[in-house]
Amino acid sequence: MKSQIELPEDFARLDLPDPLARAIKDLGFESCTPVQNEVLPHSLNGRDIIAQAQTGTGKTAAFLVSIISYDLENPKLDERPQGTPFALIIAPTRELVLQITADAEQLVQYTDISIASLVGGMDYDKQRNQLGKSIDIVVATPGRLLDFARSGVIDLSQVEIMIIDEADRMLSMGFIPDVKSIVSRTPKKQQRQTQLFSATYSEDIKRLAASWTLDPVRIEIEPEQIAVDTVDQRVFLTSEDEKYAVLYNLIQVYELDRVLVFANRRDQCRDLESQLNRHGFKTGLLAGDVPQKKRIRTLEDFRSGKIAVLVATDVAGRGLHIDDISHVINYNLPEDPEDYVHRIGRTGRAGSEGVSITLACESDAFMLPNIEALLGAKLDCEHPEEELLAPIPQLPPAPRSHRPPPRKRRRR
Repeated sequence: MKSQIELPEDFARLDLPDPLARAIKDLGFESCTPVQNEVLPHSLNGRDIIAQAQTGTGKTAAFLVSIISYDLENPKLDERPQGTPFALIIAPTRELVLQITADAEQLVQYTDISIASLVGGMDYDKQRNQLGKSIDIVVATPGRLLDFARSGVIDLSQVEIMIIDEADRMLSMGFIPDVKSIVSRTPKKQQRQTQLFSATYSEDIKRLAASWTLDPVRIEIEPEQIAVDTVDQRVFLTSEDEKYAVLYNLIQVYELDRVLVFANRRDQCRDLESQLNRHGFKTGLLAGDVPQKKRIRTLEDFRSGKIAVLVATDVAGRGLHIDDISHVINYNLPEDPEDYVHRIGRTGRAGSEGVSITLACESDAFMLPNIEALLGAKLDCEHPEEELLAPIPQLPPAPRSHRPPPRKRRRR
């Protein structure tokens, strides 16, 4: 029976179940994104999918809509055994898992579908307790999921739909052996639907996709279709010694209050966040060595405006979905051009305008050609305005450690 909920035309023609259509309407989806238009007609019909699409293209909603539709159209006769999900979503980072879970919870608000997220660095017992009851959808990072699978807390033998998100990131982070072990615990590919999403489609990804999918529909969404068109990209040529002054003056002169700063290394992120904080900015840090609870609190503070400047590594920033980020500043260029596209995609979202500013010194300049090749466009480089090179206030002394001095040993 056709849904009675009024939706935009491209969603309406998918004939989605009413509880899901109602949630989509509440969330204000205006139209399908290109990846949703390409994926959903096939995934709703049970086809396997290999989609080359970046973060920020709407791919999360694409696979969630197909999972939720399947469950609503194929109601379970009995409650599922505890710890036995019908759908499994694997993603490479904690932030991405938590974001997918939050999106899923919004889409299932008018259903009785239950969701559990499993990530490292958070309460193990609490997550295990979630699996001690009937659960429908599990969203997980590979390591924590495999821990639970090996200890028998979760049973993957009844998985009917499996999503592998950001497969290229899994590959670069060394998670593929864990993912292979997880996939081997699910039904054979002939008995499940598999959807694989990846920003790139290398030979390694092709081989993995061939072993995990059955007669898949191949979909490719070009990088240019991401937020690039809504982002004003600027590249400032600076020396390494000038970078911090330019960063400070950018935030100070233009009174930026919702800015995301990317740097390549954890130690560099820590130093930048500390310097900016001592200069009086409300700052936060997202890096792999920051405890998970603190990372979640930092994200909430950034969303609410308590933090004006968030400094992050690429791994920690992966999967960040925060509205109204006005500026992304690349303190240095990433070695992987895909990471540049991901970074600037944190601004200019949902059709809004955004600005990305890259501080490029001599060593960064070598990465520009590969980024331009990926974008299909040349980036205009300029020297920063004089006001951005102005001297900055001297930093106050770093806070001293509060540890008591070591006791002197007595001579015997």
